[in-house]
Amino acid sequence: MVDLIPNGRNIAVTDENKVDYVKLVSKHRMTTAIKSQIESFMDGFYELVPPELVSVFSPTELELLICGLPEVDIEELRVNTEYQQFTAGDPYIAWFWDILRSFSSEEKALFLQFVTGTSKVPLDGFAALQGMRGTQKFTIHKAYGGADGKLPAAHTCFNQLDLPVYASAEELREKLTFAIKEGSEGFGFA
Repeated sequence: MVDLIPNGRNIAVTDENKVDYVKLVSKHRMTTAIKSQIESFMDGFYELVPPELVSVFSPTELELLICGLPEVDIEELRVNTEYQQFTAGDPYIAWFWDILRSFSSEEKALFLQFVTGTSKVPLDGFAALQGMRGTQKFTIHKAYGGADGKLPAAHTCFNQLDLPVYASAEELREKLTFAIKEGSEGFGFA
């Protein structure tokens, strides 16, 4: 048993403090509990690459630098996509795929980063895309409430894209491009 806060073992988790509890458990599992492993990894990494050379990059830029620009097969992604409140035959969905096909390699990588949290294509392809619940296909959800001023939103834990319905393919391209370029760092609009 680990106290996440002083005397934590004697404090009940309630509706009022459950968000704080989840944050503390997440922090513990992702940092404190594996601190020695993280430090060992960083020591080894910094032996190869000095920290001052790495510190100028964002995590996304560093991933692209180390892994390179991925080859994103849009047709494979399309085949392995599920839809909520849309169908594969909707004209709006046809616009979406046409726009993705026209993207540069960098824009495709940014799109992948935006919707999945990583710019890497799974080794076994998009059929093996991982999410919070294991293998989880890319899903496009219709975002309700009108498109006025709204951007597409992503839920990287679920490989999910929430798309408002825009008036034209040009508006969809503009909003999607803005979202992936400005929001690919995660929580960019929070």
